Amino acid sequence: QVQLVESGGGLVQAGGSLRLSCAASGSIFSINAMGWYRQAPAKQRELVATINSGGSTNYADSVKGRFTISRDNAKNTVYLQMNNLKSEDTAVYYCNIKGRGRGWGPGDYWGQGTQVTVSS
Repeated sequence: QVQLVESGGGLVQAGGSLRLSCAASGSIFSINAMGWYRQAPAKQRELVATINSGGSTNYADSVKGRFTISRDNAKNTVYLQMNNLKSEDTAVYYCNIKGRGRGWGPGDYWGQGTQVTVSS
């Protein structure tokens, strides 16, 4: 199986920054896309940003210019640098990978989520 461990969430004032990390471990053959999604109270989960194995990125319009996604393939880790945070960024952030390994995949796998709270 694959395990995804997220870290970096917390409480920050509006205009501040946070960096989320998500490390995948286990028997991994390949990870294609990696990404971050978020879910605010009473709202559906939405895409924040994705990055594929070639480094191409995709962002939600609401975070363009403020968030940067990156990945370290050697560490099977994806990062989300969040700058100029706004109250509307408050949500639980979930890491997602699309990959396969010994005994798992191909498919989508999710982290447990990390809370980001932005105070105004």
